[in-house]
Amino acid sequence: MTVSDLKLKIFRQIDSLEKNRLKEFYGLLLNYVNGKKDVSDWDKLTAAQKQGILDSIDEMDSNKGVAHKVIIDKFRKMYFNA
Repeated sequence: MTVSDLKLKIFRQIDSLEKNRLKEFYGLLLNYVNGKKDVSDWDKLTAAQKQGILDSIDEMDSNKGVAHKVIIDKFRKMYFNA
């Protein structure tokens, strides 16, 4: 596979992403570009930690997640309106 082929394949995959997945991918890309470009942190996780992250991603993909704003609002009410 040539570099041009690879770029085209990546572009097509990115172009087919839904809006929320595209935003998620953009965040990952920024983290990679701005970071140390080292993914060894993943390798340092235990099997249980890795599985927990993968399970969380599956839940979010299945729309079973809870929005950040909902969680923040809940805790603000609990601790600031008590």
